[in-house]
Amino acid sequence: MPSGLLYGLAAAFAGGFTDVAGALSGRRFGSLAVLVATSLTGLVLLSALALLTGTPLAMSPRTALEAALCGVIANIAYLAFFTALRMGPISVVSPTVAAYGGLTVVLAVLVREETLTPTQALGAAIATAGVVMTGLVFDGGVRNARLVGPGVWFAIVALVSFAIVTVWIAGPIRDAGWLPVAIVSRGSNALLATVMLAAALVFRPPFAAPLLRGGKMRSRRWLLVLPLTGLLDAAGMVAFAIGLEQSLVWAVGLASSFGPVVAVIVAVGVMGERLRPAQWLGLAGIAAGLVTVGLP
Repeated sequence: MPSGLLYGLAAAFAGGFTDVAGALSGRRFGSLAVLVATSLTGLVLLSALALLTGTPLAMSPRTALEAALCGVIANIAYLAFFTALRMGPISVVSPTVAAYGGLTVVLAVLVREETLTPTQALGAAIATAGVVMTGLVFDGGVRNARLVGPGVWFAIVALVSFAIVTVWIAGPIRDAGWLPVAIVSRGSNALLATVMLAAALVFRPPFAAPLLRGGKMRSRRWLLVLPLTGLLDAAGMVAFAIGLEQSLVWAVGLASSFGPVVAVIVAVGVMGERLRPAQWLGLAGIAAGLVTVGLP
């Protein structure tokens, strides 16, 4: 199996649990608060890792600018994602966002001129079709197909943004290394998120209400879910970034989109959410597609 798939699957495992933790914390604290906590936690952990390993952070101004801009786009992706998870259901939103893996394949081929074998192209198509199936309801036939819930619209914004970041950030990572680029990207992400939260709390614009609204906190232990979300996200990002540095972008991007399987298992088995037959079929398609991509 290509190393890109292994790193991508590691990122997927961490990402699946990030989805669950992000949904739980977002429903209690609002998606903006979760975004700030996640980005700051990730920034602290990555900075500590750089200090412990003695990794130099030097890079060209252009590479630094590209990394910072990727952080801005990632900010949009995460905000849309946590908002979608807050609106739920997790078992639908998480697989829908996973469509960024298929879009990453297309962008990697078109923009970065990477190549696929016929078998890999077939696997990518099957996995992408499976992701699409998980986000649709077919009540009344194919002609009446619709998205499952309003959270899916935010999920679509997130998946497009994540795909753009995946393809774009691969260049800076290969120029300066994954850790320095990840720190700059997450730094701009955390800065923008903090400014947005502060502005929303001070000025209280009407459009920001859904981003700030949360539920009742029955116990202060729920506060621990915020840094836990950041820890899981940082672990996934490290595996993801190393994969981008050492392997093909499309392989890492597609394998990392397997994370929803973990989220769906938790959402259905622990949180009591239910999936329709078409969504189960979609999850089977995701698994089959990734297995096909990993074949020699």
